Amino acid sequence: MTMMKTYEINSLTNEKIKSWTKLHQSKYRRETGLFLAEGEHLIQEALKAGLVETLIVLKESPIEFDVDVRVEVTPEVLHKLCQTESNSECIAVCRMWDQPESLGGRVLLLDQIQDPGNVGTIIRTAHSFSFDSVVLSENSVDLTNEKVLRASQGAIFHLPVLQREMKPAIEECRKNGLMILGTGLKHSVPLSTIPDRDKVAIILGNEGQGVRSEILHLCDAVVKIEINGFESLNVAVACGILCYRFRKP
Repeated sequence: MTMMKTYEINSLTNEKIKSWTKLHQSKYRRETGLFLAEGEHLIQEALKAGLVETLIVLKESPIEFDVDVRVEVTPEVLHKLCQTESNSECIAVCRMWDQPESLGGRVLLLDQIQDPGNVGTIIRTAHSFSFDSVVLSENSVDLTNEKVLRASQGAIFHLPVLQREMKPAIEECRKNGLMILGTGLKHSVPLSTIPDRDKVAIILGNEGQGVRSEILHLCDAVVKIEINGFESLNVAVACGILCYRFRKP
C-alpha cells in the first residue's frame, strides 16, 4: 500500500495551479487527457472508476478520500480552480477513462447536441436503463465539460462515453447487428409500432435542428414519440422515454 503524499500550495501563480486552471478549456483537456471533477459526490464517483490523480482541498478540510496525492490550498486558490458557485471544498484532477473495444448492444448516438445539461442528463439516463455506451458526434459539446459531468451525477464514469464521427459509429453498430433508429418528425413511424429489440442504436439530434438528414438516411427506421399538444419534446426527455422503451429486462 502506497502512502498518500500531501503538500500545500498557497500561491495563485504556482505552476501547477496555472496548468490545472487551463483544464477549464476543452483544448487543454484533450491535449493532456486530464479534466477537473468538482464536489464530493462527483469525486467519489471518479474514485470508484479509478480516475483520480490528485485531490485538491481547502486547508484543514475534514474531507477524507483514499488518494495518492492530496494538495491543500487557500480559498483563493480553490476558487480559481472551481467553475461553479457551489462553494465546493474540494476538486480533483482526473485522467480520461479508457475507450471501449466495442460499443455494445444498446447504444445512444448523439448527433451535434450542444447543451451540456442535456448531454449529462442523457448519460445519466442511459446508465440508469443499462445502455452499454453513449457516443457524441464530432460537433457535440465536449464530454468532459464541467456541466456535462455535473448533470450526469457521475454516471459518465460508469459506462463508456466517447466522442466519434457518427457515420463510422453507425457502421460499427450495423456490423454488430444493431437496429439503427433515428428520431424525427418527417417520414417517421410511431415509437409504439417498433418491435422489441435486444440490440438497438438510437440516434438523438441537435436541440434546434434535430438529426442531420444525411444521418437519418443511414437509419433502419425513423421514429417519433406520440404526444399531444406540442410537436416535439426536449431531447433529454425524449431520451428517457426511448431508453425506457428499450431498457434491458
